[in-house]
Amino acid sequence: MTSILTNTGAMAALQTLKATNSSLGKAQSEITTGLKIAGAKDNASTWAIAQTMRSDVASFNQVSDSLNASIAAVGTGVAAAEQISGLLTQMKAKVTASMAAGADTTTIQADIDALTAQMQSIVDAASINGLNFVGSTGSTDVLSSLTRDSTGAQSAAFIGVAGFDLSTGTAGTARGAFEGSTFTAAAGGDLLAFSVDAGAAAAETVTLDATDFVAGDKISISVGNKATTYTVTAEDLAATTASDVIAVKLKAAVDAMGIAGFSLDYNSAAAGDLIVNNDGTGAADRNVAFSLTPANAGGLSSLNNIAVGTAADRTAALAAVSTAADSVNAAAASLGSAQGRLEAQAGFISKLTDNFKTSIGAMVDADMEEASARLTALQTQQQLGIQSLSIANQTPQTILSLFR
Repeated sequence: MTSILTNTGAMAALQTLKATNSSLGKAQSEITTGLKIAGAKDNASTWAIAQTMRSDVASFNQVSDSLNASIAAVGTGVAAAEQISGLLTQMKAKVTASMAAGADTTTIQADIDALTAQMQSIVDAASINGLNFVGSTGSTDVLSSLTRDSTGAQSAAFIGVAGFDLSTGTAGTARGAFEGSTFTAAAGGDLLAFSVDAGAAAAETVTLDATDFVAGDKISISVGNKATTYTVTAEDLAATTASDVIAVKLKAAVDAMGIAGFSLDYNSAAAGDLIVNNDGTGAADRNVAFSLTPANAGGLSSLNNIAVGTAADRTAALAAVSTAADSVNAAAASLGSAQGRLEAQAGFISKLTDNFKTSIGAMVDADMEEASARLTALQTQQQLGIQSLSIANQTPQTILSLFR
């Protein structure tokens, strides 16, 4: 039966053509945008995963920027520490030159003072974006990554970079820390340097006076080319006999250096007494120095006390420069290691970001070769659909022949 009201053939052809046009529109969209999943309606689950990964990529880009800025700041600190180490080498050479007979100690002193000022200038300039890893102590947490747990919750990860105070600053208020039984302390009693001959048992007694100490004062002891530092705490000063407590801790610090034939003994019979012994296996002549850096003074503030006017001054100066050089070299090594870790992490974040981008592309990017082939096929189907609809629309017209 042929009906002029209901053309089922045209209806079927029209539905087919609509489906073809819909598929053709999708194919054209894929070719235009390059995405097979451009929105949530295309594939809600995959789109949501891709969006989460896109947000992670954006976050990783910020992490990368943070790492690169920190790498630059730490690298500047390394360069500053290395430069200061070189200046200390020059200073040590000048102190040594001052020990020669007939040396012009006035000119040498001026050169030493100029080197000290140059070190401070380097520290002041070693700042990038407010970060100065050689201008103060304390640790800086550098954003290094973002992690997700099994529930999808995200958290930040950090790499701690320790800072070092290599500023010369000022000498600070003298504490009158040391008194020697044979040798006289310099720099307001905060620097005591002497030489101990091999086999000289109980060669010197150093009396520690903690009366004027404050928390944060640093006591350094150097023996030959080795050195150790102890920072006075509030708990130490709260003890009934603070000098004894600190003296015991200094003995432990020297013992930990493990210098054969050398020891520092605590004399419990006299408050704050430390007895220097240089006898036993492996004994050798040793240059020994006790120095105190006041809290809040520059990390290398002891350099402000260096003088080469007398033999005692020169001996103390040599010890002070050696101790400072050890501190600076340790700072350069630590910062160099931190710079290496940050650079390795930056490289990893870069690769991780690339992997995320690749994964996102695999999920949502269109296969352009496939899309092109599908577009050609759909265009052919569209033409055939139009032709089929045209034929179906002509069918009711044959009814007219029955009324002629």
